[in-house]
Amino acid sequence: MHVNTIEAFLEALVKELEVPEHRYEQAQTSYTSLGEWLHRPESTVRQYDPLVYCQGSFRLGTAIRPHTDAEEYDVDSVVELRSLTKRDKTQQQLKAMLGVEIKAYHDAKGMEKPVREGNRCWVLDYADGAQFHMDVVPAVPNTEQQRSLLEARMLDTRWASTAISITDRREPNYWVLSEDWPRSNPKGYSNWFASRQAAVFERRRRAILETMQKQGFRASVEDLPDFKVKTPLQSAIMILKRHRDNMFARDLDLRPISVIITTLAAHAYENQDTISGALFAILDRMDQFIVRDGRKYIIANPTDPFENFADRWEREPQKAEAFFDWLRQARADFRAAALATTYKDMSDAVYQRMGYRAATGAVDRLTGGSRLLRAATGATAVGAGTVTAPSFANADRRPTTPKGYA
Repeated sequence: MHVNTIEAFLEALVKELEVPEHRYEQAQTSYTSLGEWLHRPESTVRQYDPLVYCQGSFRLGTAIRPHTDAEEYDVDSVVELRSLTKRDKTQQQLKAMLGVEIKAYHDAKGMEKPVREGNRCWVLDYADGAQFHMDVVPAVPNTEQQRSLLEARMLDTRWASTAISITDRREPNYWVLSEDWPRSNPKGYSNWFASRQAAVFERRRRAILETMQKQGFRASVEDLPDFKVKTPLQSAIMILKRHRDNMFARDLDLRPISVIITTLAAHAYENQDTISGALFAILDRMDQFIVRDGRKYIIANPTDPFENFADRWEREPQKAEAFFDWLRQARADFRAAALATTYKDMSDAVYQRMGYRAATGAVDRLTGGSRLLRAATGATAVGAGTVTAPSFANADRRPTTPKGYA
């Protein structure tokens, strides 16, 4: 008998959302190539010890494939000029200096689409067939200032060693020498995120290596890139991001930002070994990690408690309402999927917000496209000890101090 489980359905759903491995390799090749260019003998920034690295969803392993082949992957990167300080250049000077090299790289590589300037970054648009563009954010180190800031408030400094300052042409100090630059810490955030799933990540990596070795491959930890290991936390976040995308497809300005979903999910995750266990725990608990101070909502950056990811919610309360509307809808949709008795019913429960292509694609992966198997009734999704159907509380939550906060 073909036994249906919500776990199998969610695993197949993630396969539909996953970024193909060659896209990760393509992204890595691109920022490695840029780093080599910035270190060439003729480079005007070589003396400042440039380091290029990835940030955002590609670094975290939570990127999802675009809805269509016409959409592009957004690869976020940083160029940190490690021997420069905020006393040496203005934000504008740093960005312009790096811009010269970015444009020279663009011309040397024969890229057809012009370099674009964003508020914080330069944008390299690759050929249409590549299906991605790379945002390049100029930065300088900010370790000492960030550590001093945290120590003065007796806050956790463990992530301060990778803090950076970045450029933003909307800032009032953009054109003048100043110590007051926008702060960021993509490496620190990535390290914090990794700490929330470390045990499960290591178990899964070892399992993959053991399988490869049994198949005759001589593989070590160094041979296995992080993007080849997918944890339940990463998978749950991918699902939630696609659900969010479709729910707000016609109202993008209200869409909860990815860093809020990722941060709350990582706080709520407790090393569950299954996607269903992780997803239901996250949906049940993620709002507990939103601190309420009067009319103000606080979702602090775990690596910089002075940064509030929900800072716009106070000025635009409709954004807070949109987040809680989305959370209620996600709970309803995935509870319905967990209670379904066939893969088709699971697909029907989520397809409106997961997308018809992903939902039906997941079912086809499980049934081989067979209509009989797709509609067959097996054990219920909550039977056979697979997972307990989630029962999400609607009562108001008491704010708590999330794990990882000072």
